[in-house]
Amino acid sequence: MSVWDDLDLLLDSPSSLTMASGSRGTVKDKPNFKVDEDVSALRKAIEGIGTTEKTVIEVLTQRSNAQRQLIAKAYEKATGRKLVDDLEGDTHGDFEDLLVALVTPPGLFDCHEVIKAIKGAGTTESTLIEIFSSRSSRQIKALSEAYLAETGNSLIKDLQSEVGGEFGKGLLILAEGKRDESTHVDAAKARADAKVLYEAGEKKWGTDEDKFIDILCHRNIPQLRQTLVDYKSISKKTLQESIENEMSGDLEMLLVAVVKCVKNVPAYLAEVLFQSMKGAGTTECIITRIIVSRSEIDLLDIRGEYKKLFGQSLYSQLESEVSGSYGDALKHLCGQDD
Repeated sequence: MSVWDDLDLLLDSPSSLTMASGSRGTVKDKPNFKVDEDVSALRKAIEGIGTTEKTVIEVLTQRSNAQRQLIAKAYEKATGRKLVDDLEGDTHGDFEDLLVALVTPPGLFDCHEVIKAIKGAGTTESTLIEIFSSRSSRQIKALSEAYLAETGNSLIKDLQSEVGGEFGKGLLILAEGKRDESTHVDAAKARADAKVLYEAGEKKWGTDEDKFIDILCHRNIPQLRQTLVDYKSISKKTLQESIENEMSGDLEMLLVAVVKCVKNVPAYLAEVLFQSMKGAGTTECIITRIIVSRSEIDLLDIRGEYKKLFGQSLYSQLESEVSGSYGDALKHLCGQDD
């Protein structure tokens, strides 16, 4: 039995896709925040010979993103230079990427990650799946607006030329950010949807993917949770098991991610983090993206789920996988060892 099979607790538990931002983050507004003091500390750390990384880490990881935006504005006013440019000029590699992520507004950061995933030869489908299945409609709207401002193109148009087939159809619905955000549950409709899904997959030869895409990418989270419970009572399997049996490739990955996020976004992201550190080598860009983007939303819950799923704390895993200033900054963001 996996963490994803326990549906009993599902109906009453809060969801990161609908809860108020910040309630379960490790990073909060710094009390008694003094922007000028932070700017002068950063200038001293950056303008001297060699960068004092410790100061940069302490300032940027212990302020909320809104406070970092104020620091960046004041820094530019004081020096005539953009903070992000100075950080890029003075640091390098994964540490530089992390600092740049910290001083970027969240919607723009997601937008940059999507641009990286779709530009050049080939598309990084796993990045697109992770972002669009774990973000709320509000976050997707911020991403879309940033994308338009940054590229002059519509996000949907650019994605249309990158992704196709049933996978593309599902991803585009999520990228429109139009999921019903209400918390109303229509029990009869949940049961009917569960039956439609059962008949479109398990019960027939071949699978009607459109039905899965339509229901999983449009309904609100509490409604879908009820459907998952009903599905299991009709099919005797979980919906995730049915998707894994009936589908393959990117569409399977997308719909499994959606189901996991409907149940528990922090557990889904804990799993993605674990995979990024498993085996030889570490995928730093994934670690940076998740820890920065969730640090003010639900990183406390991700830590909790990580410990539950993998038997060790996220903090100790980071300690053994990443080192130097990059590792220090990540551990600051992660908060303490559980």
